[in-house]
This record gives sequence, C-alpha cells and structure tokens, in this order.
Amino acid sequence: MSAPTRSPTVPVARPPRWDSRRRVEPANVADGEQAGDEPSMPSVDKVNLAQELALFSEHGSVGELNGQHVRLAKLSGPCAWRHHEHEDALFLVLSGRLRMELRERTVEVEPGELIIIPRGVEHRPVAEEEVHVLLLEPVNPGNVREERTADTLEHL
Repeated sequence: MSAPTRSPTVPVARPPRWDSRRRVEPANVADGEQAGDEPSMPSVDKVNLAQELALFSEHGSVGELNGQHVRLAKLSGPCAWRHHEHEDALFLVLSGRLRMELRERTVEVEPGELIIIPRGVEHRPVAEEEVHVLLLEPVNPGNVREERTADTLEHL
C-alpha cells in the first residue's frame, strides 16, 4: 500500500473549531457594561465531517475534549505498533475498512463502527485502502515516532 500523501502545509497557530475551553463574548452587552465583565459561555459549533475531511490529505484536528485531540485522519497502509501509557484511544470509522491489529487478535472495524483501545494495549491500525476515521486520542500519539507523528497539529 502506498504511504499517505502529506500536503505541504505549515502548522497554523489557531484554535480548533471547537474547544471546550474557548470562550466567546456575550452577543448582547448592555450599554455601559464591558464585554468580559462577566464570565461568558463557551462557544458551541457543529463540525461537518465531510467538509473537514476535504481540507487535508492526512490528518487534522477539529477540536479538543478533556485534554484529548478530536482528529480526523485518512489512513492508508499499516501504521507502526504503538500504545498509550495513560489514556484510552477511540477510532470511529467513517468510510473504508480498518483492521486493528492487537498482539493477541485482529478486529475488523467497518463504517459506522468504533473501537476503543484501552491504555497500555499495543495496537496497530492497518488500512488496505484509504480509510477515513475520527480519532479521540492523547495529544502525544503514543510511544512511537514515525513519519506521520506531528510535533504540532494543524487545526482545521
């Protein structure tokens, strides 16, 4: 299988489209009040997965949730074996088929299905053909550095 294509992008220092820590100013500030005088409500936005997937060739972050990245990824071929010391990882297959290899068995994950990898469990995602997945994973993608490991994630 071919390695995923990497678009020549420069990481952008901007917040993800949705981050539970991001705040917005109130829409209607009364006369004489200063925006920011009162704590504001967090921004709540929806994300169109098909539109987001069209924006990149390999992976991108669409938000953060409880200290983990919510990422969209296009996988092709085998990834390196990895494990996460302190956090679980979730893979939701949007299109294509993902084979999740574990040391003791293999799990086929179809579109509309997800698999949760408990912390400490070695795993290797394999995509015979391009597969689109939504990932909920730690900021550090595990114990392995490879060509796909990003020191900084590009936020969409």
